[in-house]
Amino acid sequence: MPVKPLNCTIVIFGARSDLASRKLFPALYDLAAWGHLPHDYLILGVGRVPVSDEEFRQQVKNKLAMFSPESLQHGDYSTAFFERLRYVKADFMKADDYSLLQQKLGEIAREKSEVANVLFYLSTPPGLAPVIVRNLEHAGLGGKMSNLGGWRKIVIEKPYGINLETARELNAVVGDVFREAQVFRIDHYLGKETVQNILVFRFSNGIFEPLWNRHFIANVSITISEDFGIRDRGAFYEETGLLRDIFQNHALQLLAAVAMEPPVDLSADAVRDEKAKLLRSIRRLSPENTGNSLVLGQYEGYRSEKNVAPDSVVETFAAVKIYIDNWRWKNVPFFIKAGKNLAETMTEIVVTFNCPPQNFFGPAESCSYTANQVIFRIQPEETISIRFGAKRPGESLITDPVYMKFDYRSSFSEKGLTAYHRLLLDAIAGEQMNFIRQDSVEYSWAIVDAIREAAGGKPPEPYPVHSRGPESVEHLYG
Repeated sequence: MPVKPLNCTIVIFGARSDLASRKLFPALYDLAAWGHLPHDYLILGVGRVPVSDEEFRQQVKNKLAMFSPESLQHGDYSTAFFERLRYVKADFMKADDYSLLQQKLGEIAREKSEVANVLFYLSTPPGLAPVIVRNLEHAGLGGKMSNLGGWRKIVIEKPYGINLETARELNAVVGDVFREAQVFRIDHYLGKETVQNILVFRFSNGIFEPLWNRHFIANVSITISEDFGIRDRGAFYEETGLLRDIFQNHALQLLAAVAMEPPVDLSADAVRDEKAKLLRSIRRLSPENTGNSLVLGQYEGYRSEKNVAPDSVVETFAAVKIYIDNWRWKNVPFFIKAGKNLAETMTEIVVTFNCPPQNFFGPAESCSYTANQVIFRIQPEETISIRFGAKRPGESLITDPVYMKFDYRSSFSEKGLTAYHRLLLDAIAGEQMNFIRQDSVEYSWAIVDAIREAAGGKPPEPYPVHSRGPESVEHLYG
């Protein structure tokens, strides 16, 4: 656990949003109850609806009871937490309303007789980010110059733009108002235990790192599947689609973690340097090579969802074969597959090793059945498995695949932090290793833009609900 950070005020724009209700307030409540927040903190909600501090506290309490009832078991701490909640009404689009926020923060600073350290959290639609950042600057609340003193940090939720051009525009606006060291672009996958353990597994175990290259690894497969559809996010999905929603951030960040070079140390910049170099090395898709490298799909019934166009060609499934043009991974295929309304909800990375040069224990084609693998299961369970071949009992020398499995829940009695627990603490403390840097954002968008351009507007293939995706996806792995 990092050193407890300095006292601060956490300002949540969109304090009545679904994200704030389901993730932020439960995580903050737990962290406070466990004693991980600063000794003297306040949480200031900002929203468009006028409510009193007491009404806001009751609303937060109701949401906690709905989405995280186990959190309220910390009954002795309940009163103290809710007393630290405040609220200010502001229209995010109106620059003049931010003077009310500045006044409230000034009151808090005087009340505490100290400078007002502030963490801004944008729990708002992505399109509002540049507006909010500019208005914070207008009110003297930006990171580079503040009327209140103290430090300023800002947490921005994905997506960071909708393509490379808009990502650069957003980065330019944020860079005008905040220094890069003050900016925390959040991807909750980077806060998951198993994702963080990829680096530990790779770089602290001498039996794996020497094999982690093109000489020994046949392919790497990353799968992010969900057994549900878009739910009530029709308007959002019509604007983004799956490539922008999942590939640009979650999928490419997992790829970077499993394929990056060792950092010179564990500082935030050293780790993020290697991730950026890896993303920059990914070969761009082109219209000439999409035939055996890209499959886009749309689940049957998507066009009947609320706020979805009846003739929509938005993808809800994507499978891409990617190559990394560097010394370690040249010509090793990386398969990334993600989709909605598939057979199960699951995220995993499978690293498959080359077969032995000669197979004594069955026909040559049986190697694909018993090939050695390392399997990182990110969710729903958090495990790391190793697959290897073993002799089937009996007189014949027949090989079957068997598994050795490490499970977080059974191996450690201590309950780990959830992604939002960890990332909120890191942001308050100023630790950036588990957040995405500006250059990685832009490299990721360049990759996704190239994929979309290579698709050439071709309609996605339909696939049945709760299936494995379009039929043609099997040819991608051939």
